[in-house]
Amino acid sequence: MQYKTLGDTGLLVSRLCFGCMTFHGGSGMWSKIGRVDQAGADALVKGSLDAGVNFFDTADVYSEGESEKTLAQAFKNLGIARKDVVIATKVFGRTGPGRNDVGASRGHIMDAVEASLRRLGTDHIDLYQIHGNDAITPIEETLRALDTLVQQGKVRYIGASNWEAWKLSRAITTSELKGYARFDTLQAYYSIAGRDLEREFVPMFQHTKTGLLVWSPLAGGLLSGKFSRENQKPEGARRSEFDFPLVDKERAWRVLDVVRPIADAHGCSPARIALAWLLHQPVVTAVILGAKRTEQLQDNLAAVDVKLSPEELQQLDEVSKLPPEYPGWMLSFQGANRLDPNVPRPNSESK
Repeated sequence: MQYKTLGDTGLLVSRLCFGCMTFHGGSGMWSKIGRVDQAGADALVKGSLDAGVNFFDTADVYSEGESEKTLAQAFKNLGIARKDVVIATKVFGRTGPGRNDVGASRGHIMDAVEASLRRLGTDHIDLYQIHGNDAITPIEETLRALDTLVQQGKVRYIGASNWEAWKLSRAITTSELKGYARFDTLQAYYSIAGRDLEREFVPMFQHTKTGLLVWSPLAGGLLSGKFSRENQKPEGARRSEFDFPLVDKERAWRVLDVVRPIADAHGCSPARIALAWLLHQPVVTAVILGAKRTEQLQDNLAAVDVKLSPEELQQLDEVSKLPPEYPGWMLSFQGANRLDPNVPRPNSESK
């Protein structure tokens, strides 16, 4: 296993993180995402730990809180010491019928963290993440609440998920100016079939040293190897029933046309190549795996051992690259002389 610091902190986390969204199942959309029972969860957690994974991600809304309970019970059943795992969970989604049982207000955060601590059976959460964008609550209110939790020792690090770049940047600047705990990570969708965040987030991550945690690295299973132009709704695949996240399917098929022969050359699945590509991206801290079966988990875990050659990376980058978009192409055009001192400049002849 490979390890990396969690953003600009000293906490080391495994580059593969086990995501617990498939635990228990629950009702509604959660039943479509997965129904892993306690025995299955124990096996998946053990398989992850045996491979060197120390990072586990869940959320208070996953299966109406049952995912957190199942994860906690798995650690208990396996006799895992609390200090040996890094637990990440989230707050924002609706957890009850009340008007304030949702969002990133101080009130909801303070209520939700206590509920998560109880379900997880712990006195602290390693990484507490705001799960979505709250268009009503001022950023300062959310940051003050999170800072209080850090000061109390109930939370050690904080992160966001599914935010816009400008808002995350403003939050980090606000925290630095006011002396609050600052966001160390962003959890976001990123895959070789969906590289949208590269336009704004990657430069921001490089500047602020914020860590990136990747959810749905296989684009909801689209890059697993089950899907193709000829078989766009394979039986038994989650994405056949729940078409999420949004993906440009034509681009995905072109990507898979390149991924498959590379996978054949490495003697592995297309999924492993798609995960390995992400692990080769310097901005990525950890990739979150959402396996439902032990054999699926083992295949995904092996992605850390795949070393893509420069030629293979070039092929994958080329087929999956984003189309030019303003202002990116203009920044590149106008900035050439500043970025490369060897580019000739007008009236620069030596005298």
